[in-house]
Amino acid sequence: MIPHSTTHHSLLGLRSTLRRLAHQLRLPVELRARLALAVSQVAAGELGAGRSVSLHVSREADPDSGRTALTVRLRTPLAPRPPSLKDLPLPAHRMPGAAAVWHLPQSAEPPPRAPVPTTGAPGVADLLEEELRAAVARADRLAEDHKRLKHELAETNSGVLALYVQLEERDEQLRRAHGQMLRELEDALRPPPVRVDGLEMAVHYEPAGTDAPTGGDLYDWFLLPDGRVHITLVDALGHGVTSTRSALNVTHAVRTLALEGHPLDSIVERTDEILLPFDRELMATVLLARINPSGGGLTLANGSHPPALVVREDGSTEFLDVRGRGIGYPLPGSERLLYEELAPGDLLVLYTDGLTESRRDPREGERRLQEAAGRHRHLPIEKIPGAIAADMHTVILHPDDTVALTVRRTREDSA
Repeated sequence: MIPHSTTHHSLLGLRSTLRRLAHQLRLPVELRARLALAVSQVAAGELGAGRSVSLHVSREADPDSGRTALTVRLRTPLAPRPPSLKDLPLPAHRMPGAAAVWHLPQSAEPPPRAPVPTTGAPGVADLLEEELRAAVARADRLAEDHKRLKHELAETNSGVLALYVQLEERDEQLRRAHGQMLRELEDALRPPPVRVDGLEMAVHYEPAGTDAPTGGDLYDWFLLPDGRVHITLVDALGHGVTSTRSALNVTHAVRTLALEGHPLDSIVERTDEILLPFDRELMATVLLARINPSGGGLTLANGSHPPALVVREDGSTEFLDVRGRGIGYPLPGSERLLYEELAPGDLLVLYTDGLTESRRDPREGERRLQEAAGRHRHLPIEKIPGAIAADMHTVILHPDDTVALTVRRTREDSA
């Protein structure tokens, strides 16, 4: 049977011959179907135009692998041009003397000779039905595989979704734990109000972001040996733990200098001299206040910090502005000391720029601060800083860490 050569004038005859031959050569059903479709696709144009084609089947060495292969050649001797070999169900090669060539791998043992056809041999319809059954079975297998893969994908997606949920919950837990740890650190860094007759004090701190509750805005207050209350307010450049460290260095240096008895007007400059050799990047604004609880005497020194605000008992307000330059600035220090007196019922408001510069115009922020402080001046002292901050932060265009610190001189009958 091998080699085999036939000439064909019809597509039906070519397909029938090829199917019978492939069946006798015991080609797999799917390979047989693909070969019949591919050969028919190449020959269809010629046979449709009334020109003949020839089919040649032999066993030769595959030029790519060198192994014995079943070689099927289709020749179109009368074709004006070679037929296209694109998108064939079974890829073909073009070789000299043939329109298309298919090399079908064969086992080392040659296939047994097919029995002589008898009346019981399958016809073309039987072969087509066999190919159809194979195609249906393959489609069923693919559908089952698709169903299984879809189920596995759904389970995988469900597992991935559950993992994402767990990771999100874990991430949220870590953020909360991180924030709680930092808040505890902040609380440890922020001393409670000084308790002294004649004054009541409170503070409100608000970070720029809840995910990073530390910042460069710190305060310190303590009692001096002479009975006066010292207050330090610091705003170090930047955000996060680095700026907190810078601000903490400033408050510790100021406290040390104040307790050593250094004059108030020299402390900003001396703090710069002490810290800058260790931290060349440090920049911070500083406001220093000293209050005599018994007489209400107030002394202020300033290093580039927003001015203090005093709200009188009758509701009138005044900014206590002292010029100076902060730590890390050229020529640091307070240019002078400002002396003022707090009468019973007067309220002193110290703050960082996050309170007044939440809008585009700082002057608008200062005006709104005067209004808010005057409106809330009679509240219990522990509520005043938060109430002022809430009014000031109704609209925030560029959030920043905020400290609002209030001191109110008590009336003699409540002292």
